Amino acid sequence: MKLNTPGTLASDGGTPVRSTFLPLALPSIGESEKRRVIETLESGWITTGPRSHELATRVAELAGARHGLAVNSATGALHLALAALGAGAGDEVITSTYTFAACVNVIEHVGATPVLVDVEADTLSLDPQAVEAAITPRTRVILPVDYAGHPCAIEEIVALARSRGLRVVEDAAHALGAAWRGRPIGSFADITAFSFYATKNLTTGEGGAAVTDDEALAERMQVLSLHGMNRDAWKRYADTGSWYYEVVAPGFKYNLSDVLAAIGLGQLERFTEMQRRRSALAVRYHAALAEVPEVRRPITREGATHAWHLYPVALQLERLSCDRARFARELRAENIGSSVHFIPIHFHPHFRDTLPYRAGAFPVAEEAYRRALTLPLYPAMTDRDVDDVVAAVRKIARHFRA
Repeated sequence: MKLNTPGTLASDGGTPVRSTFLPLALPSIGESEKRRVIETLESGWITTGPRSHELATRVAELAGARHGLAVNSATGALHLALAALGAGAGDEVITSTYTFAACVNVIEHVGATPVLVDVEADTLSLDPQAVEAAITPRTRVILPVDYAGHPCAIEEIVALARSRGLRVVEDAAHALGAAWRGRPIGSFADITAFSFYATKNLTTGEGGAAVTDDEALAERMQVLSLHGMNRDAWKRYADTGSWYYEVVAPGFKYNLSDVLAAIGLGQLERFTEMQRRRSALAVRYHAALAEVPEVRRPITREGATHAWHLYPVALQLERLSCDRARFARELRAENIGSSVHFIPIHFHPHFRDTLPYRAGAFPVAEEAYRRALTLPLYPAMTDRDVDDVVAAVRKIARHFRA
């Protein structure tokens, strides 16, 4: 018979830290989003139209870029970016192995070759020195990733690209609202992609955007995003439009509907407030976890404004008698959600079969993966929620202390 003594793990019959489950992430939907969706439904225009274009314009302004395009996902934005830049067969695109598969999938979709490199140990974003070492005469594009909402070394990467005649497509799926030395992410790369997925800092349910200062690239992406129809073809159903259109390129179906854009416009009304809350939660985590030596907290480099999309910690496994998988299971038993960001690209079966990388190729990313654990972080969380997460982490760390 197990005794429910103080500190007993829930998996051993102890009382969980929480009586209800705290998920890893939840969207924060308010009255402004609901109002705008209803107005859109009642307007009669629910597919791509004025609201998606307004969202694109306002996101570009937030990101410090001249032009924006709202699309159905960050994956679509990345695909359009590479296609607009003309990346294709015979070209190489350098990106991180420590990212979501979408980054590498779109490189394959345009027919280019993905070239993976390792990451910096502190930010877990693309290592500029590794990028420089990977450049060959076939390199066409560098595709850095802003991991967890912390800006990558974008200034250094852009300078390197310019010196070699290369283009930069920044995967800022985690980083809307982030900045480097006061300049918003979105104002550095040739094209920057954002995600508006359900768990992102700004959501449209499903969606994303591409921003750029280059008008020609913006127009090319717009054409490619809607079947390759000529510019402003969406207006053919408006009272100022014409039924006539021409297909000028073999395009895609990446347009964002006005219904989803309406959610995003409502989110923008509260974006500053939601970002402030994310930052406050991160500060609370930082202070509380400082006293847990079994956990290494995420960093913010001087000069960086962190978007705090994720709160990823690194387990100090040398101090623990369990591995990451067991730690995550124990958190779940204590009613705390968690996840891992990310499984390195070269560990996935498809890329093991198609790319020339094996275990050991990227030691920084592989070691980060072994230790990685993402804790809950979203604006609707209360201070008590953070305290519960920390209490569970402390409880488990104490039990498995080596």
